[in-house]
Amino acid sequence: MSRISFSQAIKDAMCTRMRQNKNVLLFGEDVGPFGGCFGVSKGMHEEFGEMRVRDSPISEGAILGCAIGSAATGLRPIAELMFMDFMTVGMDMLANQAAKLRYMFGGKINLPMVVRVPCGAGFQGAAQHSQCLEAWVTHVPGLKVVYPTTAADAYGLMLTSIDDDNPVVFIEHKGLYPKKGEVDENADPIPFGTADIKKEGKDVTIIATGRMVDEALSAAQDLLKEGVDAEVIDPRTLFPFDKDTVFDSVKKTNRVVVVTEEAKSGGFGGEISAVISEEMFDYLDAPVVRIGNYNVPIPFSPKLENYVLPNSNKISAAVKKTL
Repeated sequence: MSRISFSQAIKDAMCTRMRQNKNVLLFGEDVGPFGGCFGVSKGMHEEFGEMRVRDSPISEGAILGCAIGSAATGLRPIAELMFMDFMTVGMDMLANQAAKLRYMFGGKINLPMVVRVPCGAGFQGAAQHSQCLEAWVTHVPGLKVVYPTTAADAYGLMLTSIDDDNPVVFIEHKGLYPKKGEVDENADPIPFGTADIKKEGKDVTIIATGRMVDEALSAAQDLLKEGVDAEVIDPRTLFPFDKDTVFDSVKKTNRVVVVTEEAKSGGFGGEISAVISEEMFDYLDAPVVRIGNYNVPIPFSPKLENYVLPNSNKISAAVKKTL
């Protein structure tokens, strides 16, 4: 057991599998000697060499195309895109090729590829470097989507992602990179589709993803002082999604708030809300409340950026609407 950062946990998981399997490789913009835009792959080029940790051209379509081709021919690539915003440039490769080929070939090929995408606002990255676009990929059949929040979850889910024979989009919130936590590097990989209850409670269920899990936990502590005991659930994987854990919580609390750091309109938070409303309606004592970013591009101004994003105060206010 060691206490390491979220980014170190991702790196350690990648290194673990690369030491165990020579077919695992990493490539992307500046992942080599520079160590990646956010330093996640620092030192990996020196350990594994140019053939397995490779810098790519500045072309997301080429990066994803190389991942698809190498995965289809027996390798297990990890492709890093510098920002999730730039995933849009390679969406044809991701949505029309990676997600579809195994189906189109009748399951006769595997596509064991991981696409790492740093996301998130709060750092004055402005409109083109701050987006959370998880709804873009959860909407595409054939992709698995992972979104960890803690170092331990990042480590265990990265192992599972590399081991999976299907394309996996691994979302990493930039604000979580320095966050430290306890990681057991001898622990088993974390199965997809298993949510984690970060805090148990009995009065309301808060479902949060990414950095919003910490905001939800902060709100839960504030609410507890007012006599409201909130349960906080981190789905950890968006597809497959663990409905059972969520439904069990709803049966207990009868109230739900969903918090995601994405544009509220058309966001994955709406999908979670819809599933609960459709399948758990009889257990609800109040409508499901959603919180997301305001439907504007992320501003550069720190004050405006903070205004647009969800936070613990907004979560607390949303919870009170359900009571």
